[in-house]
Amino acid sequence: MAHPPGALPVPLRAESPMAGLDRRNLGPLQVFAQSVSGAAPSAAMAAAPAVAAVTAGQAVLWSFVVATCLALLIGLCIGQFTRRMAAAGSLYSLTAKGLGPVPAFMCGWALLTGYGLLAMAALVGAGSYLQDLLRRVGVPPGWPLLAGLVLLLGLLATVLVLRGVRLSAQVVLVVEAVAITLLLVVFGLLLARIGPWAGSAPFAPDEGIGGIAAGVLPAIGGFVGFEAAASFGVEARRPFQTVPRAVQWTAGLCGVLYLVAAYTQVIGLQGLPGKLAGQPEPVSTLAQLQRMPWLSVLLDVGIAASFFACTMATGGALVRVLLSMGREGIVPRRFGATHPRYRTPHVAILVALPVATLVPVVLLAAGVPWTRLFVVLLNVAVFGYLIAYLLVCVAAPVFLHRIGELTRGAVAASAVSVPVLLVAVVAFTVSGSGDGYPLMFALLAAAGLVWFAWVRLRRADRLPAIGIYDETSAADLFDGHR
Repeated sequence: MAHPPGALPVPLRAESPMAGLDRRNLGPLQVFAQSVSGAAPSAAMAAAPAVAAVTAGQAVLWSFVVATCLALLIGLCIGQFTRRMAAAGSLYSLTAKGLGPVPAFMCGWALLTGYGLLAMAALVGAGSYLQDLLRRVGVPPGWPLLAGLVLLLGLLATVLVLRGVRLSAQVVLVVEAVAITLLLVVFGLLLARIGPWAGSAPFAPDEGIGGIAAGVLPAIGGFVGFEAAASFGVEARRPFQTVPRAVQWTAGLCGVLYLVAAYTQVIGLQGLPGKLAGQPEPVSTLAQLQRMPWLSVLLDVGIAASFFACTMATGGALVRVLLSMGREGIVPRRFGATHPRYRTPHVAILVALPVATLVPVVLLAAGVPWTRLFVVLLNVAVFGYLIAYLLVCVAAPVFLHRIGELTRGAVAASAVSVPVLLVAVVAFTVSGSGDGYPLMFALLAAAGLVWFAWVRLRRADRLPAIGIYDETSAADLFDGHR
């Protein structure tokens, strides 16, 4: 990290706090793929526009424009840190540099919630779409099949993440590239059949500003996870360039993809009762209307692939947060261990990813419908992400002021994003009151407070250590001159 003007250089450590990871070995595309997969844009292209249209109506396109701008602003705030430091703890470690250990602890708890539950939701989503593919060839669906698929996918993700960051990153890159290509083929063919200028409803909606604002909150949900590259800064080559670019480019790419998807679905379904908001499976319905039902097969393959890549990316980010916490003494120190051969946080992987796999399997076996399970996991995960984004956006200008590098652009990005995110958190909580989400959020917050109280009581001396990041060490200089 850059030193403040006039500060004395810090003596070199014997080794970096992030020693043991596969440092400086991921290329730009592999890092970029982590953020893209964390957001799972292929899956969101099929579902997010219809969800946002429930509140936005025909104004959904402009809701995604606003959500894209917000994601870019959040990315700018994250970039204030990632251009200066590489931290495996992602927003948890970054927040510590601006706001100190207590808000960082809150951010870490929110991130663990977001990453963990999104990984579970992605496994359920991937399993459900694979089940749909098997149903097409005569395999009867049911919870045993779905639970078995979730278990198999969870095991595969665990092995790939464990075997090395380069292997898992390459798999994520290929799988997400295939998923995005398939979804672009689907929407490209549909748009060509419909006619790209089939209607002006998306550009001049009757709902006005109120409709646009109402759709922004669900539209933001399509972007959560786009910061996943921040967890791989230690393993990225040229992290101060690669990571901030990956986060920003992901926000921009997802925004473009969602706009294409939203536009296609709005104009293609505007003649049906309820329009886009009234269709539970809008893309499949659109394919049927255009007499192209075979597109549903490509859709299922693309979405299943996107969800699996999301599982790997969010799972990889999750275990790196746990690695940082383990090395800081916030969780058991074994979580900070790395495998001597694979150079991955193997203890964290072998604890966190099996838990993320078994929880949905048990709930499916208990009779919870997969659609309900998926929605609940995803919504609670989004709440965790929103809290983490809010905290890091507050922390960015404080951090820059502390090191004497505060700029008007950074202040403006924070000044816009923080109030919007705060409103989003409140609106998200209130809108979910009928489904019991405020109670779930309260229980999660209570669990976090209990954990913090235990750390404060038993390990208070470890709290100032929160926020470790990769540092140049004496070993690095020695290796570089051999």
